[in-house]
Amino acid sequence: MAKKTRKRIPIPSLEEVQNERKRIRRGVYYRQALRGTVSVLVVVAAVAVLIATLFLPILQISGDSMSPTLEHDEIVVLLKTKNFDRGDLIGFYYQGKILLKRVIALPEDEVAIDGDGNVYVNGALLEEPYVTEKTLGDCDLEFPYQVPGTGYFVMGDKRSNSVDSRNSVIGAIEREDIIGKVFIRVWPFSEIGFVL
Repeated sequence: MAKKTRKRIPIPSLEEVQNERKRIRRGVYYRQALRGTVSVLVVVAAVAVLIATLFLPILQISGDSMSPTLEHDEIVVLLKTKNFDRGDLIGFYYQGKILLKRVIALPEDEVAIDGDGNVYVNGALLEEPYVTEKTLGDCDLEFPYQVPGTGYFVMGDKRSNSVDSRNSVIGAIEREDIIGKVFIRVWPFSEIGFVL
């Protein structure tokens, strides 16, 4: 009968034990740091989505009806509010889409547009430095037009290319359909700033 030989297990040195303990602690530390970082990112993303949904919706411009103020593919942030003045750029729902236009007249105002595209609100010519080319555009309303008590008369800045309150298909925008007013442009970076 042969004798069984035991395999000798080498005993690690104190330095090897300390290095192994450091390696294990480092692994635990990195896993905890990664878990903490991911948790913070999830919370920040959730807060950002909540703020964007409740207070500051973010929209990307599609088309050129607001040119030259807003151009295609620019990104803007809206401020949710229910107070609007003439000249404000607002976002509103129309047939499942969000459109951006400029408030021209408030509830109960009287609007008239002449053949040259000059806009009159309550009999006074509206100063419109944001419009580069005035035109009557796509209009089927009879003037003077009385804005309903809960509506806003809106128009695009590029009058020849904007379907807006001048057409009875859209008409005056009801307050409940308005999301908010354009607050700031965030893209492209070279154009970041408040939108007037």
